[in-house]
Amino acid sequence: AVQGRVLRKKKKSSNVFRLFSHLTEGKSMEAKSSVEEPLDLVRLSLDERIVVKMRGDRELRGTLHAYDQHLNMVLGEVEETVTTVEIEEETLEELIKTQKRQIPMLFVRGDGVILVSPPLRV
Repeated sequence: AVQGRVLRKKKKSSNVFRLFSHLTEGKSMEAKSSVEEPLDLVRLSLDERIVVKMRGDRELRGTLHAYDQHLNMVLGEVEETVTTVEIEEETLEELIKTQKRQIPMLFVRGDGVILVSPPLRV
């Protein structure tokens, strides 16, 4: 269910404390971590590293601190990668260039979001 707040913020606490509090509230840990609607997948990624693909061939990798139903997000420790394709005039070859930069804290407007994913684990 969507909460009434504009941005959701997950409180930092130990797994033992969270498990204890859910059990005392009469909720099992399974019910709290279940996925019933698409934004539940994003909720499960709070305070975790995620990958966000944006319009304009931009990709963000950072820690998800907060989000809302529009996929507006607050990310921390962000690495932004911008990919550009240029065509060399003489050979007509495509040159793919990437630029990266580090951003300590970033507000992401949800209408530019294409995809949200946990990073691939290799």
